[in-house]
Amino acid sequence: MKNYDFDIPVNRRGTDCAKWDEAAPGVLPMWVADMDFQTAPCVMDALRRRVEHGVYGYALVPDTFYERIIWWQDHRHGWKPRREWMLYTSGVVPAVSAIIKGLCPAGGSVLTFTPAYNCFFSSIRNNGCRLVDFPLTWSAADEHYSIDFEALEQTLDTTPVDLFLLCNPHNPSGRVWSREELLQIATLCARRHIPVLSDEIHCEFVNPRLDRPFLPFAPVAEEAGCQWIVANAPNKAFNIAGLQTAYIITPSEDFRQRIDKAININEVCDINCFSFVAMQAAYSPEGEEWLNQLNEYLYENYRVFRETLKASLPQLPIARLEGTYLAWLNVEALGYDSEQLTKTLLEKDLLWVNAGEMYGKSGFIRVNLATQRANVLKAASLLIERFLA
Repeated sequence: MKNYDFDIPVNRRGTDCAKWDEAAPGVLPMWVADMDFQTAPCVMDALRRRVEHGVYGYALVPDTFYERIIWWQDHRHGWKPRREWMLYTSGVVPAVSAIIKGLCPAGGSVLTFTPAYNCFFSSIRNNGCRLVDFPLTWSAADEHYSIDFEALEQTLDTTPVDLFLLCNPHNPSGRVWSREELLQIATLCARRHIPVLSDEIHCEFVNPRLDRPFLPFAPVAEEAGCQWIVANAPNKAFNIAGLQTAYIITPSEDFRQRIDKAININEVCDINCFSFVAMQAAYSPEGEEWLNQLNEYLYENYRVFRETLKASLPQLPIARLEGTYLAWLNVEALGYDSEQLTKTLLEKDLLWVNAGEMYGKSGFIRVNLATQRANVLKAASLLIERFLA
């Protein structure tokens, strides 16, 4: 077994990197959700071989693209989707947008849990739909989000909902939904004939210390008789978002036809010749070994970050990170306005993090921990200095 060293710094400045090159010199950027690690060596090797061919014209997506998805989902998550259930597009956000366009009528309603990934808001709005905002329940004492299912059932009974948009695992709260929670969502939606779109792009990031694995929504939905659509990609897990690929899975032929039409209307019906090469290499035993070691490193980053902050600020609630690599801090508990705090951190402390308002929840900040541990420790130190100033 090869051991991977994620502490090795990678200089991303001057590479047209959104995360680093949008930041002024000296700023430590821990905002947008991509990683500061090189992708798995097996992915780089596959891309080198493709580059050496020298011709990068229009490409056909091969059968092996679908075979790799089926193998990976079956091997890693215990779920075996069928080839005929799949569509491809250029990213999970375009996938979410096309699914909303295809399945929701003009002026229709999409329910999602808040806080929510910010692009959910724009995807709903840009497709002429209305957001049904269902707030998750935050406990500062437990440092944990939960779902008030009684309130959710009341909302579904009193508010028209055309699509339930689920983030599984959840960004930015860091929740990995349990089987019981997923089954309750699926059962409530099945009774009301509401299809569920599960965005599972963060599914490969689960805290190794958590007492349960990630569960795909699809098999739970099947059990409950709930209509479902899954959007996923290797982009987050293998840090290849710039290659732009994603896949959509649903057993409903009607849904697939409507989504495929929306993909073509949105002109996101092609993926480039490097993207599916990278995905096939990533979804392999070599890719999985790299990913497993990455997870160990990421959640050690979280442990170090959390314990460093707690040593100086034990009263600061930090959401318990079950999945993703995104720390979620309840700064309102210390008396801070989150938008003003993030502005101060950027301008005075040279630390770039995101305010909770971006995700529909004031009083919180989101910190991306997918970077070298030295950066994580520096960020923790800058936060402590600001909070104790």
